[in-house]
Amino acid sequence: MKKILITGADSYIGTCFEKWVGQWPDQYQVDTVDMKDGSWQEKDFSNYDVVFHVAGIAHVSSDPKMEELYYKVNRDLTIKTAEKARAEGVRQFVFMSSIIVYGDSNSKKRVIDKNTVPSPCNFYGNSKLQAEEGISALETDSFKIAIIRPPMIYGKGSKGNYPRLASLAKKTPIFPDFENERSMLHIDNLCEFIKVIVDHQDAGVFFPQNKEYVKTSHLVKTIAEIHGKKIWMTRIFYPVLKLMFGIGIVNKVFGNLVYEKSMSEYDKVNYRLRSFRESIKLTESRD
Repeated sequence: MKKILITGADSYIGTCFEKWVGQWPDQYQVDTVDMKDGSWQEKDFSNYDVVFHVAGIAHVSSDPKMEELYYKVNRDLTIKTAEKARAEGVRQFVFMSSIIVYGDSNSKKRVIDKNTVPSPCNFYGNSKLQAEEGISALETDSFKIAIIRPPMIYGKGSKGNYPRLASLAKKTPIFPDFENERSMLHIDNLCEFIKVIVDHQDAGVFFPQNKEYVKTSHLVKTIAEIHGKKIWMTRIFYPVLKLMFGIGIVNKVFGNLVYEKSMSEYDKVNYRLRSFRESIKLTESRD
């Protein structure tokens, strides 16, 4: 049985992962620890095979007053947690980083491959990258480090851009048909990926994503269809949107940012259990 400690009580990814592996109660024992105060330092890590570190500030902020907090939480707390895990005999440390370490999306087609050098464009991305560098230095033969750099994660109850787009899809009769490509990752596919990484005690940097790239207008149209709504896609806004690139919300919604597909293959197990349309149905279901 794998004994897993999730850092970050009530986090979306941590909660979903705990529920996912709960399907096999005889194979996984999962506990969580709250990292919001210093009490986690008194927790005995020696009882666990794996520490799954999801605690952190997940949203992007441009407020300079937040910069110190980002580094304190996303970088310093991560490194301290990994140091404690190694000192107390944990065998694997799994860290949730982000595609954001490669910078923001933009108007031109942008494909990240294994030769792409990380280049964060904000202190959120930089704090994640510095955390990666800090924990990588701790790896030994008996202490494996797995760094996961997912693209946009979505699923029932998720936060961020997806629920905003879903809300818009259910209300608006018209949406821009803008040509772009995004890598996305449904929460079930992510949870399965983490499970197999833990099962095989893998180390390295990983780039899980759905099998399909997604065009924003196709995403919005699919959400609308699932709710029985009709939505008209138009290219009339195309010139305006091209001029508006550089504005944060436009980049996030209509920008291009994908992983080259071979980076996300995992030859041991098929972790991509949900197709795009199935994942949208599950996300939009009322159950």
